[in-house]
Amino acid sequence: MKTEIIRSARRKSTVSARLEGDTLIVQAPAAMSDSTLGPIIQQLGERLAKRKARRELNAGKTLMQRAQELNRAYFKGKLSIASIEYVTNQNRRFGSCSPRRREIRISHRLATVPAWVRDYVLLHELAHLVHPNHGKRFWAIVNTYPLAERARGYLMALGLEAASDGTGEAGDDTPAEEVED
Repeated sequence: MKTEIIRSARRKSTVSARLEGDTLIVQAPAAMSDSTLGPIIQQLGERLAKRKARRELNAGKTLMQRAQELNRAYFKGKLSIASIEYVTNQNRRFGSCSPRRREIRISHRLATVPAWVRDYVLLHELAHLVHPNHGKRFWAIVNTYPLAERARGYLMALGLEAASDGTGEAGDDTPAEEVED
């Protein structure tokens, strides 16, 4: 990404940035040193790049469409999903679900995995709308997905899934406000 720095004597301490195409436009105080400005530009650039990536991933609404297809196939269309979107701040888990708010977030890293793996994750998160835990009843739903075991293995190989046999033995049936996987 190209960077264009605009220095201003009127600016005293704040630095702002925006993306214009593939150029990062940075507005900075004239008196700020390059050594001070460098890390700020790096941080702002990363933040704006993540925002752009998230916007592009969610633009087509394909995640919601696929979630609705899985809802019809596995839940007879009974689930109500308030929102489902890719996010760029989940680096240690592949998805999370807020059952009360009916919101599902999927790690942006799953945008590039095979569709059958992403479907497993979507089904996993949809199952939290029925059972907001990792108990036996939750796993009974998730394990109806024919490629569940393969998908878990794929995610383990990527380091995105904790080792689990999917039986729910380690989980319990205690409801939780938000379930993070």
